[in-house]
Parts: sequence; structure tokens; C-alpha cells
Amino acid sequence: MSHTWTTRSETERDVLAIREVNLGAFPTPLEADLVEALRADPAWLPGLSIVAEDTGGTVAGYALLTRCHVGDAPALALGPCAVLPSCQRRGAGSAAIRAGLEAARAMGENLVLVLGHPEYYPRFGFTRASAYGIRPSFEVPDEAMMALVFDDALPVPSGTIVYPEPFGV
Repeated sequence: MSHTWTTRSETERDVLAIREVNLGAFPTPLEADLVEALRADPAWLPGLSIVAEDTGGTVAGYALLTRCHVGDAPALALGPCAVLPSCQRRGAGSAAIRAGLEAARAMGENLVLVLGHPEYYPRFGFTRASAYGIRPSFEVPDEAMMALVFDDALPVPSGTIVYPEPFGV
């Protein structure tokens, strides 16, 4: 059964719906609170908080990209990504992630990092960040820390990922 998802940047009226999606998708309010903290942080980039709506206008999926750094070089962190439990496995999350990545590429970004499921994110082009010499400042399985480079002709920074303060790492 294929679903049609409409993706767009969040607006003020989406704030509560985005919180509900994150509260529904995760076992604790940590991710929902993180989104709100990031919204108030300099790492927040307008246009990179993406919702996926069903045909009735219900926000079902969400993906957020915020500014992070690899050493001193700017990059983007993807996450949280969330889908309402009732809509999972129907493409809402993928639609939001693809729209976010396209928006980031259109803004001239070149490097997106994600800490996530190694069997999920490669479908978007993510590969091991360690292959670029990129690593987080904390211990994670190597295959879970991934990077997506839009243009291989541009230099890709290597070093330690510096996340925005709200991530708490």
C-alpha cells in the first residue's frame, strides 16, 4: 500500500504536532525536548526542520538537520527523525529525511552526519563516517556513525564531531 506524503519545512503551527510525533516515536521525552532545545539554539537552521503530512494534513513524520562541526568545519547533524507509531513503515520518515537532505544540498551544504541504524540510513547514501576520518567524541559502534557527502569533488573535513550544546555530548 503506497502512501503519499507531503513534505515541507515546519511552521509555527507544527511545533505541537512535532512534539507529539517525537513523544510517540520514542520511549522517553528526550528527543521531543531535544528538538525544542535545538529550536532555541544557534545550531537551528531555518528550512531544515521537515515534516511529512498525510493527505489529511496530519503531521506523521519528522526529520531535523542542525548545524554541527567536524573540527572547525561546518557540517549537519541529522536527528531526531521520528514517525507516529500508527504511521511507521509507510515511508513518512523516509520522505521527511529525503526532503531534508534535498533542502540541505540546495543550501550548499556538503556533509551530513547521522548516528543511527546501520541497516536504515545507507538507503539515503550514508556510509561509515570513519572512512572519512570523522568520529564522535563518545563511544558508538563504528557502523552506527555515518556520513553523507553530496559532492565528492569538494574537500571533506576529518576529525571529531562537535555537536550543538543541546545534544549534551
